[in-house]
Amino acid sequence: MSRNYAGLSRERIIIEALHIIAGRGLGGLSMRRLGDALEVEAMAIYHHFPLGKEQLFNAIAAYVTSPGPGGGALDEPDTEEAASAAQQEPGDAEPDPWDERITAWAEAYRARLLEYSGALSLLAHRAPRTPNSLTTHALVRGALGEAGLSGPDTDRAADALYSYCLGAVVHQVRHQQEEDAPDAAEAHARFRFGLRALLAGLV
Repeated sequence: MSRNYAGLSRERIIIEALHIIAGRGLGGLSMRRLGDALEVEAMAIYHHFPLGKEQLFNAIAAYVTSPGPGGGALDEPDTEEAASAAQQEPGDAEPDPWDERITAWAEAYRARLLEYSGALSLLAHRAPRTPNSLTTHALVRGALGEAGLSGPDTDRAADALYSYCLGAVVHQVRHQQEEDAPDAAEAHARFRFGLRALLAGLV
């Protein structure tokens, strides 16, 4: 087996781990199997994840839930810096209405969760903080502020939105093999219907 680890990176390891999870389930992921898939010795993975599988699981959860290239770093971010970056608008273009921005975020978040649905069980116990995830949270809270929410209600509304997106995907994946399960278009329509109802109820 190759000892040339020059092309090995955290992101490459995470993506290959997600491929294994998609094919074999979470229980089918082992460091040895992952090393075989990457054509490296398993110990090479520990160079990037010295704390082992739990650290890898946290990285997978961060990758799945964080938009943007690489899913965001796993370093502890500066919350104020992330919030400040989220408030910056490129150029002089007027931002879309708050509900359209939240809808776009929710649909992108749903699509990412569906793409990596094999790792959904990891998200029940892990909510990694990354620069991308904090920036996204700041954007959601900013949009909710424009809708008229303030104080604790903003965080409560953000929690409701995240819970709805995750719950809707779990429900769809859980029932997708049933004979009367809705097709992809109908599942998306149902998601949009529920999201509109939730946004209307928030304001």
